[in-house]
Amino acid sequence: MEHWLTQNRISTSHKKSSVTLFFPSQIYEEGTMLRGVKRIWSRLFGRYLWVTNTLSCGGLLAIGDGIQQQIDHMRGISTTPGHDWGRTGRLFLVGLSQGPPHHIFYLWLDKVLPKRSAKAIFKKIIADQLLGAPFFAFTFFMGAGLLEGKTMNGSLQEFKLKFPVVYAFDWLIWPPTQTVNFLFVPTPYRVLYINIVTVIWDVFLSYMKHKANLGLFGK
Repeated sequence: MEHWLTQNRISTSHKKSSVTLFFPSQIYEEGTMLRGVKRIWSRLFGRYLWVTNTLSCGGLLAIGDGIQQQIDHMRGISTTPGHDWGRTGRLFLVGLSQGPPHHIFYLWLDKVLPKRSAKAIFKKIIADQLLGAPFFAFTFFMGAGLLEGKTMNGSLQEFKLKFPVVYAFDWLIWPPTQTVNFLFVPTPYRVLYINIVTVIWDVFLSYMKHKANLGLFGK
């Protein structure tokens, strides 16, 4: 009996010791994991910010096209029986090409207009609408058109045809979005914030880009 009690005490002591040693190691592992996540996050939005912005531009434009294709299928106006991965891939490449210019443009705006006053924000929005919007619309239609196999002239004609509608909608969605962006969002996260809102914008762009293919726009 005494031997059993002695063994039980040893076993209990061993279990307590194991429990005592388990939690510190678990906390250490969780702390290490959190530090690793923070390190990756700081690099993505620090040293490698341009890579983050580029990949997010491409990825979110592809997502926007995927959403638009699903809408076309639900409306029964899709020209393909399934998902057109080639189309999504082309827009992904166009998005990648627009990532670095977006990155440079917003860094430049913050450099020349660093203040967050109402006057500075107004100037940033005007610069974005008069410089950024036409440039990115032009590169979108030209890039997507060339990847489809269109000629330079054919892509340019498509841009001229569709730009007025795109630019009008641009004025509706982007000034309020950019007001929030320039007023509240820190510089490293601005392109990411823009890209989140851009999912809605990209759905619209995909619709406009492929409107003629659906028989809803003059060819």
